Amino acid sequence: MSPQVFLVDDDDAYRRSLRFLLESAGFPVRDYDSAEAFLRDYRPEMPGCLVLDLRMPGLSGIELQERLRHDGVELPIIFITGHGDVPVSVQAMKSGALDFLEKPFDDAQLVERIREAFEIDARRRAQRSERDRIAERLARLTRREREVLSLLVQGLSNKEVAERLEVSHRTVEVHRARIMHKMEAGSLAELVQAAVRYGLDQAQGSTHSFG
Repeated sequence: MSPQVFLVDDDDAYRRSLRFLLESAGFPVRDYDSAEAFLRDYRPEMPGCLVLDLRMPGLSGIELQERLRHDGVELPIIFITGHGDVPVSVQAMKSGALDFLEKPFDDAQLVERIREAFEIDARRRAQRSERDRIAERLARLTRREREVLSLLVQGLSNKEVAERLEVSHRTVEVHRARIMHKMEAGSLAELVQAAVRYGLDQAQGSTHSFG
């Protein structure tokens, strides 16, 4: 699915003008006259970015941002407003907005920020996809294999893992081979890198109680 600009502004004339600008710059655009209309249409699997008016009747831009964040939606947001509201701008940026542009803003600046937003969104989606793949592989492991993996990720050798679990060195080698196969890892280093990068080392911390 190609990334799109999701444009939300209650000013019909301004929204049409901005949509024309963005489409002229080569961006696919979906536009909405309210935050509620956007929420009815948007699905988390839709990539792109949100160009969002700050002040609108009904759900405001800030309230929409909070709703999305609460729902775990990480769509990059670029706020646009005709009001020089510094406190709200600070709040929006602290809540993860990519930028806050005051009308009238430079068209080229908006276009550049949208391109950056597309790149950020693509990177986040790739990372989430990789985390999901690793989690799926992790679910294939038995409880004992999870325990062995947890200790390996902490840097323990096969011998140290065997001593900690009070099993033979050969048993740990068998578990390790099965873990490598199920996790589709080419090396222990690859396993450890995945664990550190995606927080699986922390997720494994609770597995020490497994029998």
